[in-house]
Amino acid sequence: MPHLTIQATPNVSIPHEESLLKSLNKALWDSGYFGKPTDIKTRILPIETFLVGVEDDEQANGFIYANLKLMSGRDIETRNQLAELLVATIEEKIGDEQSGRAALQICVEVEEISAVYHKKMLGS
Repeated sequence: MPHLTIQATPNVSIPHEESLLKSLNKALWDSGYFGKPTDIKTRILPIETFLVGVEDDEQANGFIYANLKLMSGRDIETRNQLAELLVATIEEKIGDEQSGRAALQICVEVEEISAVYHKKMLGS
């Protein structure tokens, strides 16, 4: 654990997706809140259809939404620190690439996974 899911509108440029994911995983690992690097799982899910606002000219706006799911037990301060860390990492990695394309909003939500969660490791 944790699981990090990134969603980005098509008008947001993420030129090196794997590089972004590696940077996010490294930032989470370097935070010191997780037991093993392999506990951190990150993915990007494309958004094909989206709407920002209600007017046609508002579609020049884009967003990245990051959802970090953690096992329960971390206090609000820790969750807030992790959210701020992810916003800063995303901004650092794609801010220059995005410049001039679309207005970009970076959103991060940190939530606890249900108490009913199971996993099983296969192989070694």
